[in-house]
Amino acid sequence: MFVIGTAGHVDHGKSTLIKALTGIDPDRLQEEKERGMTIDLGFAWLRLPSGREVSIVDVPGHERFIKNMLAGVGGIDVALLVVAADEGLMPQTEEHLAILDLLQVKSGVVAITKKDLVDEEWLALVEEELRERLQSTTLRQAPLLAVSAVTGEGLPALIASLDHLLATTPPKRDVGRPRLGIDRAFTVAGFGTVVTGTLVDGKLSLGQEVEIVRVGREQAPPLRSRVRGLQTHKRKVETALPGTRVAVNLTGVAVEDLQRGDVVTTPGWLETTLLVDGRLRLLASRPKPLAHNSEVSFHTGAAEAEARVRLLEGNTLAPGATGWVQVQLAAPLAVAKGDFFIVRSPVTTLGGGQIVDPHPRRHKRGQARVLAALETLAKGSPEEIVLQTLGTAPPMEVATLIAQTHLPGDQGRAALGQLIASGQALILGDEGPSSPRALVVSAAGWRELGERVATILRAYHQQNPLRGGMPKEELKSRLALPARVFNESLARWLASSVLAEEGAAVRLPSHQARFTPEQQQRVERLLARMAQSPYTPPARAEIEQELGAEVLAALLEQGKLYKVSEEIVFLRSAYEEMVRRTVETIRARGRVTAAEVRDLFNTSRKYAIAFLEHLDEERLTRRVGDERVLR
Repeated sequence: MFVIGTAGHVDHGKSTLIKALTGIDPDRLQEEKERGMTIDLGFAWLRLPSGREVSIVDVPGHERFIKNMLAGVGGIDVALLVVAADEGLMPQTEEHLAILDLLQVKSGVVAITKKDLVDEEWLALVEEELRERLQSTTLRQAPLLAVSAVTGEGLPALIASLDHLLATTPPKRDVGRPRLGIDRAFTVAGFGTVVTGTLVDGKLSLGQEVEIVRVGREQAPPLRSRVRGLQTHKRKVETALPGTRVAVNLTGVAVEDLQRGDVVTTPGWLETTLLVDGRLRLLASRPKPLAHNSEVSFHTGAAEAEARVRLLEGNTLAPGATGWVQVQLAAPLAVAKGDFFIVRSPVTTLGGGQIVDPHPRRHKRGQARVLAALETLAKGSPEEIVLQTLGTAPPMEVATLIAQTHLPGDQGRAALGQLIASGQALILGDEGPSSPRALVVSAAGWRELGERVATILRAYHQQNPLRGGMPKEELKSRLALPARVFNESLARWLASSVLAEEGAAVRLPSHQARFTPEQQQRVERLLARMAQSPYTPPARAEIEQELGAEVLAALLEQGKLYKVSEEIVFLRSAYEEMVRRTVETIRARGRVTAAEVRDLFNTSRKYAIAFLEHLDEERLTRRVGDERVLR
């Protein structure tokens, strides 16, 4: 399925020509009929002699409605440039032609309408002017056909020319990620909400779960829905193919929650952005350069937003020149790598280009490294594009990576396989690169993440020299990684001895808790004193006062001391002896009392009760009346 889009100056007969070709009046609004001009997008369709059916988008030609024109021209395969024979090239002809050129529309036909109003000599002058003007545009090869929608002269030749062009036009690609930019949303009685647009990058099927990514408003979460019905050219279909003009009946979505530019897609991959990187070409017809940080309106697909253009290569971009830019959007849009865009001032088109990164970091200007990376994204091989997309980011799922590259799935996975084989990327965990959920990271990204971990732990060890390591949860929080990414990364670091594990903590392998000579002396004195009366140790508060809180915490962490309550700690050897003998006593007698434990270890009731309550908490024993039995 293909889409033909009209272009041309107001009152040059675009809508009249479409009606003559299709029998469908594309002017659907009452105001359009009263004023005799297209204000918003109009739609029609045509079956060509080959049997090929095409959609037609009729755009407004008046300069005041150029935004509506831009909303409809983005997804077309063939341009139908309409020029009235009695007027020739006019201002909006020039602007529409410039927009088609910026959007790289390379296939088209020029229809010189109102042939019945001029003589052959005048018509020849108009054709000559058009051929000269088209030479510097993507439509330089477009055939020129003079027609009259009133008499029908030239219409069969125009239809045949369109059919011939579409026979050699490649179909829209299918990368398995359907996107439908909404250009209309309305309610149909008995069916509910219906949206229309041109489908790109994938198929939509009846009953399919979809997500509506909402643009142009802050903190507007995506809406979940399901495809209740699909229509193309007012016919119901089971599946809509890429490149199709389609109407989608959505369940559970109110029309007032939608607006032009919102995107219907599959759930979970497309996110809005406030920053895009792209290659911008300024129109040669502009009277002055574009300055850094210029305010513009940014148009892509059916969406638009106010924006600021940051020039990455200089302070100005000259008319006719091309340069790398980072566009700061005033409102979020949902875009993908490879999407074309147009930038305008309040009164005219300034230029346009193509998005190479829809979710970049903010760049410093004039950085050779940044410019080289953008060149790679724009022109690189699949392997280079995948590697550049991975960058030095933390591990991500393969499905997320492939979506961000905007490569076809098979091509993206093959490129990833090559990078893994060459050691430029690696997979974490047990899942292979063919699994969409497998975690992948570039070798450079893995090194950078490892360096971050080492830096964090070195600082922690320096600040806490007596602790065995940093708690794992604290390290996860410091790295700001999702739980699954952290767990898989930690497992690889431990397996490769990059880190060492200390219970619920991790440390650098080189780290060991070391006491100062003065601390070591105090520790040895305390341990010797506790060994003399192992079952009646000093109170914890007394130990802390003697050693200091950090030293006490280190001894507990090292396992030299063992805490049974907030007030009582034993030597680890004494505690283990108490557990062994208590269990043996219970096994021999079937039970034990606090008094018996007190006498068994020649200690006080305070220590015996604290010890037994601890065994209860550890689920080694349970209390029955005044006695303990084994669980």
